[in-house]
Amino acid sequence: MHVPPNILSAFVTLLVTIGPVETAVVFASLTAGVHHEQRGSLARRSVLIAGLVLLLFATGGAFVLSLLHVSLSAFRFAGGILLFLQALTLTFSSPGLSSLNSKEREDAERPGDIAVFPLAFPLIAGPGSLSAAVLVMGRTAGWIEGLSVLAMILACMLLTFGAMRVAERLIAVLGATGADVVSRISGVLLAGLAAQFVFDGLASAPFLR
Repeated sequence: MHVPPNILSAFVTLLVTIGPVETAVVFASLTAGVHHEQRGSLARRSVLIAGLVLLLFATGGAFVLSLLHVSLSAFRFAGGILLFLQALTLTFSSPGLSSLNSKEREDAERPGDIAVFPLAFPLIAGPGSLSAAVLVMGRTAGWIEGLSVLAMILACMLLTFGAMRVAERLIAVLGATGADVVSRISGVLLAGLAAQFVFDGLASAPFLR
């Protein structure tokens, strides 16, 4: 079956910005202590919340940009830079709690509900994945491709939930080195996709026509 290049690119962009494997590594670290018995509930609620936010950004992002008088070309350029910065983090940083700052780590390691923060945001639905949702939806032509992007967001959420549920086994199979390799490969792929978004934004910029 032939898959349109835009749809395949959209799926890869969403997958590497959401990062099911990287999310599972961080999830296992955050829930290893006081949250261990609540893992199933935390994983389910965080994925539901993050998925809802991503779907809202994908469907309503263009409308919000229009209210702010921000063109899609400008957002492609800015979003591409943002995704490139995330790609650098994936490529040159070790997986795990390094994706959260020190204050976020302290809050996550305390007893309490961490489904919304930091699991749903910024771990799953972070600035990179939210930008990616708007960017890939902006590339669609017609409602069929639009529905395909929404379906891909849901598929990425299912993959993320599955990875979180088997996080310990996944880490045992991959090991620190395997998780690091997945993170770096994702970073390289994301860097290329981010550069393409920047090129697309510049190509459609009014001052370059």
